[in-house]
Amino acid sequence: MKRKTLDRIGLLFVALVMISPVVLFFLWMISLSLKYEIDNGSYPPIFIPERFAWTNYLKVFEENNFFLYLWNSVLVTGAATLLALLIGVPAGYGIARLKAEKSAMVIMIARMTPGLSFLIPLFLLFQWLNLLGTLMPQIIIHLVVTVPIVVWIMIGYFETTPMELEEAASIDGATPWQIFRLVALPIAKPGIVVAFILSVIFSWNNFVFGIVLASRETRTLPVAVYNMLSFEQVSWGPLAAAALIVTLPVLILTVFAQRQIVAGLTAGAVK
Repeated sequence: MKRKTLDRIGLLFVALVMISPVVLFFLWMISLSLKYEIDNGSYPPIFIPERFAWTNYLKVFEENNFFLYLWNSVLVTGAATLLALLIGVPAGYGIARLKAEKSAMVIMIARMTPGLSFLIPLFLLFQWLNLLGTLMPQIIIHLVVTVPIVVWIMIGYFETTPMELEEAASIDGATPWQIFRLVALPIAKPGIVVAFILSVIFSWNNFVFGIVLASRETRTLPVAVYNMLSFEQVSWGPLAAAALIVTLPVLILTVFAQRQIVAGLTAGAVK
């Protein structure tokens, strides 16, 4: 019992050390967003100001077209995620059932390859097609990120589903498409939820693709926050407020879906 208690204390200590910098930076960003510029530039630093500058959040929407950028992010992330699920779920099922290990390795390599490797040739292609400055190139290039995630998660998940149910359906006369739609998909719902959540997170937070391919009217939220920086002066309060606004949807999604993420990844990892 004493050994188990020490192990638990040690584990909690390691977890605290690992997450404390992240928590500290997040709390400091909240502090910056609620302070006036005179407090943000003071020394020694002030963590909790005497007066909260709620106007920083109003400035984000008054001085920038943030509702447009929010809509752009929703469109790009939503379209890229839905297309990734339409492509990735059947692909993961096919690779898992055919035991195509080489195809799985290709998917893993595509997931590990930096996005900049795809960005330059695709930029030239979109320029030739006269699509630069629209949302379509961003949706297409986000598939480079989301499709490998969905396929890799679904391969691991479909490999754990019992083949006996599909064999029974086949004996009863079900076609391969009916087996996939009526047997495999309902069982794989937790894996699909995990793939959906992770695709949303990775697509929503993507910055590099948007800054290269987007115009002023088609920027996504991460690019909009970056464009709030200027050489003359950096207003830390509105900048921190904008960063929190961008982070909030993904943070809420992660908090509410953390159990599904852990359960889905664990189920897909048990062979």
